[in-house]
Amino acid sequence: MKKAIFLVLSLLVLLEAGCTKSVRYSEDEIRGFPIDVQEHIRNGAVTLGMTQSQVRYAWGAPDSVIVLVPTEDGKNREEWVYGKFVGVFKTRLIFTDGKITEMLSNDPAIK
Repeated sequence: MKKAIFLVLSLLVLLEAGCTKSVRYSEDEIRGFPIDVQEHIRNGAVTLGMTQSQVRYAWGAPDSVIVLVPTEDGKNREEWVYGKFVGVFKTRLIFTDGKITEMLSNDPAIK
């Protein structure tokens, strides 16, 4: 039984490693961002208020993008979904007018 569990976990890790997104940017590309945002990008982290381009530098392209109904005052809204470990963990980022306004996640690494 322990061998089967180990085999399944090993397979999940290998599958996830094959699906990782390579995030590439130069320091010149992120130089114009605020210092705290630059640090988030370098650490592969996102936070409320970051723009869509800043999130792409930090996490790469989302697995899916859903266009949501605009806010009552007409602001555009999008939901970006990122998955880890073959979809076991999902993080949803809600953008309003191009900035993160909500983060929903079942990933214990996301705070």
